[in-house]
Parts: sequence; C-alpha cells; structure tokens
Amino acid sequence: MNDSIVSLVDKYHLIAAFAVIGLAMYVAYWMSRNLTGGRLHGSAIAIIIGLALAYVGGITTGGSHGLADVTLFSGLALMGGGMLRDLAIIATAYGVRLQEVKKAGLRGVVALFLGVLVSFVAGAVVAVGFGYTDPVDITTIAAGAVTYIVGPVTGATLGASSEVIALSIAAGLVKSILTMIATPLTAKWIGLDNPRSAMIFGGMIGTTSGVAAGLAATDARLVPYGAMTATFYTGLGILLAPTLLFLGVRAIF
Repeated sequence: MNDSIVSLVDKYHLIAAFAVIGLAMYVAYWMSRNLTGGRLHGSAIAIIIGLALAYVGGITTGGSHGLADVTLFSGLALMGGGMLRDLAIIATAYGVRLQEVKKAGLRGVVALFLGVLVSFVAGAVVAVGFGYTDPVDITTIAAGAVTYIVGPVTGATLGASSEVIALSIAAGLVKSILTMIATPLTAKWIGLDNPRSAMIFGGMIGTTSGVAAGLAATDARLVPYGAMTATFYTGLGILLAPTLLFLGVRAIF
C-alpha cells in the first residue's frame, strides 16, 4: 500500500502538493483552535510550518527551493509560484462590492501612498541602523518592509545581492505574521468593523496575506475589501520602490 501511495505521489506532483498544503493547513488550524484558543490565527501558524518544511527540504537536499527540491514534492514549486498566487488574490478581490469601494474615496488612495511610504522609511531606518550604507541594499531591505513581494522584485531590478534580497523577504514575512496576530487583537480599538475601514487598513498595511488572514480572524466579510487595497498596495510598491524611492535614497546616501 505504501508503495502504491509513493507511486501515485511521484506521478501526480501537483496533487501531492495540494495534499501537503491541505494537511499543513489542517494541522495549523487545529493548533490555532486547541493550543492558542484562536488568538494566533491558523494562517500565521501555517506560514511557520511552511518555513520549517522549506528549511528541512533545503538542508536535506542542499537545494534552494525548499521542500520542492524533494522529487516527490516538486509540485510545490508550481503551486507556490506567482501564477496561482495571483489567481488567488484576483479571485478574492471579486468578492468586493463596488458601492463600498466608492465610499473609501480619497482616504483609500491616501492610505495606499502613506502606507507604502511609512513602511519603506521604517525599513530604510532599520537597514541603516544595522550598518548598510549602499543605496541599493537600503532600498531593497526597505522595499521588503513594504511587502515580501516588493522586496525581491526591487532587489532584482536594482541588482542587489542574494543575501540582501533574502533579508528583504524575511522583513516582509515578519510584517505579515505580525499583521495576522495583531489585527484581531486591535480591531475594536481602531474601528476595524466595516468595509470602508477594512479598505483603508489594507491600504495602510499592504501585506495581502497578513491582511487577509488578520481580517479572516476578525470578520471574514471584510477580507475581500482589505485584500483588494492590499493588492493595489503591492503594485504601487513595485512601481515606486525601484524608481522614485530609490532615487530618494541615492540622493541621501
């Protein structure tokens, strides 16, 4: 029976990838419900599990693609790629009602630009604090503080080293996990209880995965609105970080 399962997994790599992710999500949400009483969202635990599995895969195979370097789980490379990620983000945004989007108006636009700028400046300050002086390195790490997607895109555009790009991804992941944890804990204090505030929140914070998971733990009905502006935030960050913001950093350093 074991041989049959291994043979099936080896033949259908993408199906195996879905099975691995499904099992990881089941374990993560079980841990969230039974070990943390729902205080730590299942998505945050799932990311930690994913990072652990990636580490194990990299150590075991000596590769650079985590668990996807193991032949049986090579389908994770496709499942975790940009194509399915973007499809999921777009599908989530389809749950938005245009009437609610119009209500955000100018405040939503201001939240987008302000959110990107504040995150970028915070990341740049941390980078300088740790001794980085090269404008490319500072910009890449600062872009990672915007989101873990903006960081590597900016680093690749500017020609940053792989080590700096890895730091930018790490900065974005930390921000995403903190957002997942903090959102349900602070929702009442900041009035995060309606589509308008969810859109502004998504525009200010920006990390799509963090915002979506945090809002899911707060009120699942708010997820499409926060995810929509968070997606715009990522696009805006990709446009601004390697261009105008990089020029600003280079002018200073």
